[in-house]
Amino acid sequence: MTNPDTPSTDTQMNGQSLGIAEQRRKELEQLFPGIFTETRNDQGELKVTIDLERLKAELGEFTDLFDSRRERYGMDWPGKRDCLRLIQQPTTATLKPCREESVEFDTTENLFIEGDNLEVLKLLQKSYYGKVKMIYIDPPYNTGKEFIYPDNFSESLDTYLQYAGLKDSEGRTFSTNTANEGRFHTKWLNMMYPRLYLARNLLREDGVIFISIDDNEVENLRRMCDEIFGEENFIASVVWQKRTSPDSRFNLGAAHDYVLVYVRSELGQQLLKKLPLSHTRSSEYKNRDNDPRGPWASVDLTGQTGHATKDQFFEVITPSGKSYPPPDGRCWALAKKTYDELYADNRLWFGKDGNARPRLKKFLSESEGVNAWTWWSNSEVGDNQSSAKEIKKILGSSDIFDNPKPTRLIRRMLQLTVDDGDIVLDFFAGSATTGHAVVAHSLERNVSINYVLVQLPEKIDLDSPAGLFCQSNHLPMNIASVSKERLRRVLNGGAPAGQLELGDGVCRVGGFKVLKLNQSNFKLWQAPAKDVSDEELLQQMELNVDHIDPNASQEDLLYELLIKAGVMPTEKVEQVELAGHALFSVAEGSLLVHLEDNIDQPLIDAVLAKAPGQFICLDKAFHGNDQLKTNAVKTFESFNQGKEKIDQIDFKTV
Repeated sequence: MTNPDTPSTDTQMNGQSLGIAEQRRKELEQLFPGIFTETRNDQGELKVTIDLERLKAELGEFTDLFDSRRERYGMDWPGKRDCLRLIQQPTTATLKPCREESVEFDTTENLFIEGDNLEVLKLLQKSYYGKVKMIYIDPPYNTGKEFIYPDNFSESLDTYLQYAGLKDSEGRTFSTNTANEGRFHTKWLNMMYPRLYLARNLLREDGVIFISIDDNEVENLRRMCDEIFGEENFIASVVWQKRTSPDSRFNLGAAHDYVLVYVRSELGQQLLKKLPLSHTRSSEYKNRDNDPRGPWASVDLTGQTGHATKDQFFEVITPSGKSYPPPDGRCWALAKKTYDELYADNRLWFGKDGNARPRLKKFLSESEGVNAWTWWSNSEVGDNQSSAKEIKKILGSSDIFDNPKPTRLIRRMLQLTVDDGDIVLDFFAGSATTGHAVVAHSLERNVSINYVLVQLPEKIDLDSPAGLFCQSNHLPMNIASVSKERLRRVLNGGAPAGQLELGDGVCRVGGFKVLKLNQSNFKLWQAPAKDVSDEELLQQMELNVDHIDPNASQEDLLYELLIKAGVMPTEKVEQVELAGHALFSVAEGSLLVHLEDNIDQPLIDAVLAKAPGQFICLDKAFHGNDQLKTNAVKTFESFNQGKEKIDQIDFKTV
């Protein structure tokens, strides 16, 4: 995004997503500064390299320098090296705002992003790095049916643009994967690995990821996640009962899927919540003795004798005077001193007549819920049949999506992880069940949880149920448009024929902002080849003098700058006037963006008076006036001198 006519300065934005390799190097430098060393290449140029043997020593592994042919345990497959290269390749794409397809565009903090999720995950690295509390994905199961994904590692954006009809096609399409292809599992692994790697970066330290999968790839997925998230961060392999009865096509038919659960770090495991009591369990709590602490349920007060102490063998006397020793073969679950304290606090129940063996009172007001386990039955979280009914109630047909997940399944995950203000990400959004579940959970708990959904605009056949739905509702013929329509109807109270009850009320909250993946609004300066002629170089420079897409609106430019400056695209945006210029004020003035074609010293002075954290303007607004631009740079440098780092202004041009 650099204008070649203007001298290059370090104030200019590079227009790329976060460089993963550079980020990792910075993190290593913080942890192990001693492993970086300077070496000279054959041309005598200095280069900073990593001393791998020193890194091993820092980690306590002292090995023979020349011992490089040891066998290692790990997971490998053809194409893995290309995956790693792909992860480290930044994207220059952008996300363009689409007001007409959004709901409450200016106030919502939810996002629906239409595009290839690999490119989108790269774009989200700066603005959502370490900010997502929960990720749920329902990726392709690799069952032998076709799924689509970018086939060309180096041209995924171009491939997507052609597939979505945003660029003239040159014959490239999204490829498919079927069971009769030779690299069946390899293609699936190549598709999943970079996406999971990038997704991990977005999780908070206490973040959790849930991944739905079936028997076809559960083993490969587990090993891949062990490598990406760390084997020590594996929490559980949940078995979800997806059918009421086994598949009738087989004598031994599967009636379940899996949900793999990993955390970002040990902190995530410590913060997993208990599940709320069900209505059935809550109804068991009654106040039989009018205790001022409210309803309670009684539990057994005896225990096994295996690790019992002598203090757990004593005789108790009931209020009616009846004596009870521990039952044969058992002991009391607590010592005599603790028993006496509970008795004095009226926390023991001896039956209505006061002469029964004592039980411990557990108060509903003190209950933290129940521990979750790894068997999730359809009666608790729904199944394929209940999710089909859910879709039919909202969209009028149960056949529009193939095996969508029930909202109760996602709500179980939300119950275990999120709190008020948290962010949930689903980059295989499909039928938008995650968005629906987040809204329902927010209503039920009276909290505000925000979602980011990413969905490929996968094309659909005209005569399919989804195609007929799109035609009858005048929607674009792709899955993403159906997903957005589901969210709109949920936000409007459900299906047109009636209201959809969610939690304790009707869902009329939320909104979502639609962003669409597209090529950058800025022409990128390409370094010329070594053998380029002067005439060719001049021609390339002339093409890049006006480096902004003439079809791009100011709002298009603004959202590209927000994403690439590391600002969340859900931040509040206002239009303000300073020194006779129109500017965008983002996040209560912490960022000021000037996108007009002219800039002057009075505006620079007015920005300094506001003292935002960042100020971004167009490079072409200086009209080649290098003196004005140099003065602007010096003015900001002078302002920043003597200021605390948090008070300084980061000045950038594009």
